[in-house]
Amino acid sequence: MNINITRSLRACGGAAVLASALFSGMATANYNDGKVFLTGGVFTTDGAGGGGAVPWATITGYETRDGINGGIGFTYANLPALQLTVIGGAIGFYDRFELSYAQHDLALNLANLDTVALVSEALGIETGTDPWNSTLKMNVYGAKLRLFGDAVYISDSWIPQVAIGGFWKENTTPELVSTLGAAESEDWEAYVAATKVFFRYSTLVNFTGRYTSANQTGLTGFGSCSGAGANAECQNDKEFRFEASIAHLLTKNTAIGFEYQQHGDNLDGRSINLAGIDLSSVAGLLETVGIGGVADAVTQEEESDWMDIFFAYAPNKNMSFVIAYLMLGNISVAEDQNGFYFSVHATF
Repeated sequence: MNINITRSLRACGGAAVLASALFSGMATANYNDGKVFLTGGVFTTDGAGGGGAVPWATITGYETRDGINGGIGFTYANLPALQLTVIGGAIGFYDRFELSYAQHDLALNLANLDTVALVSEALGIETGTDPWNSTLKMNVYGAKLRLFGDAVYISDSWIPQVAIGGFWKENTTPELVSTLGAAESEDWEAYVAATKVFFRYSTLVNFTGRYTSANQTGLTGFGSCSGAGANAECQNDKEFRFEASIAHLLTKNTAIGFEYQQHGDNLDGRSINLAGIDLSSVAGLLETVGIGGVADAVTQEEESDWMDIFFAYAPNKNMSFVIAYLMLGNISVAEDQNGFYFSVHATF
């Protein structure tokens, strides 16, 4: 089994014990699970309640305005050159407020990045890469507040449930993020989401606008930089990006759906750098030492918008499973990263 998965499962187990202890103290007075199946959303990669990648306006868990509910989640995505594991959890308070946390590990099995690691190691340059196991790590802290509306129980109104939220994303591998050309390894994001359940059609529709400067949701940092030291030119301007989800309930505990998440272009066409040196600018020198192909291989591809098709099943209110086919396209120097996703969410 992949080392990252093993570590994540151990961490997930520890989180489960901690969360169980936390909830046991308040279960008697405040525990509540009155919501309809799957309407609290599942475990997103950012930790908030929603779909697989898009936060919804619904508050996580099955609590109503009379109580507290929450859960923990584990996600694994297997792509041709990348493997992502996410663990975390979220708590919903009185169907009004939500706190969340998620930890990301993205393993990069890229021959071109391994080559950069070997070169930098030989030259004694710190790039945050590992010749055989480069990994990006990120912590995501989130909060969400429902402003007005009710996505579930006011079916005769067209007014959706609307919420605002935010994330603080902290990449704990800043040297590698800098090597990939990002301006910052940590930053905040804000979003507004509108969600409506159309019971007549057994369908949930969600739209989210996210204000961010993230590259690959922050996994490869925020903004971009050219050059190094006093000559570096950096930009980290945020912009609004559009996201959407649609989910159709086949039965009361089974759903299928589609998600879309718009991404930016901060790192499009930029080369990976060694200590601030753009490799494409020294292509001639690399050619003379027999590694001329490196310069082209380390130019980052145009960042793709993310899409997925998912199937969710909740055998009961304490457990839900999601499998999905991801269409993530280009990620940094890796092309056509499309693959499968599995997530489990335990609520209590």
